[in-house]
Amino acid sequence: MKKYLDIISDLGEGFGSYSIADDSSLLALVSSANIACGFHAGDPRTMASAVEKSIENNVGVGAHPGFPDLVGFGRRAMDLSSWEVTTDILYQIGALHAFVKAYGGELQHVTPHGKLGNFSVVDQRYAKAIAEGIAMFDPSLIVVTMPGELAEAAKKKGLRVAYTIFADRTYNDDGTLVARSNPHAVIRDPDTVVERVIRMVNEGKVTSITGKEIEVNGHSLLLHGDTPGSLQLAKQIKNALMSAEIEIRRLGDWIN
Repeated sequence: MKKYLDIISDLGEGFGSYSIADDSSLLALVSSANIACGFHAGDPRTMASAVEKSIENNVGVGAHPGFPDLVGFGRRAMDLSSWEVTTDILYQIGALHAFVKAYGGELQHVTPHGKLGNFSVVDQRYAKAIAEGIAMFDPSLIVVTMPGELAEAAKKKGLRVAYTIFADRTYNDDGTLVARSNPHAVIRDPDTVVERVIRMVNEGKVTSITGKEIEVNGHSLLLHGDTPGSLQLAKQIKNALMSAEIEIRRLGDWIN
């Protein structure tokens, strides 16, 4: 059976005159993009540029809403009410959608960023609030997340779900990601990353940080563009996937 995989990356995460990743180069490699919506990163000009370039490259555009935390890049915990989370989600999706519409594209998916994304996997209250906001805006959108509470809340709302797997992040035994505070949270060796990716896609398995074999189920492979050597690593991963006869396709073209 033909295997498909979406390659996705976080884009538009600059602010003003500052930028983090080489968005233009990454867009030549990925099939979908998570674009920051102004809360953890991004501003109107950055968002407009990221959306325009994504559409030009036939890359699926997704909203990447996060906590209102520019200083902490959305990676700090915030204790928000369910209504605050839902309305923050609506606000951010709506902001990005304005640019998508202006440039003649369509919004493909939503995936929460950073600490909000982490909470959504394990916290039912946050998960339900996020799913509510997405469903209120557009129930045809794909929810991109890890297995957990958000995936279940989204399914109950009738939303399509795509699971994320991570190229360069280590996993805990329960399938969650190792916290970035751990020095082994990010895998630096390119050959190790490529080998793990091929195994995750072909076998549905990965070795956890403790050496345990765990199952992973993924539709989208997330590549981080803000780590040293990330662009070259992305090229290696894509070449390896193509050599393994795994077809790279954006989510909207094959997720039911």
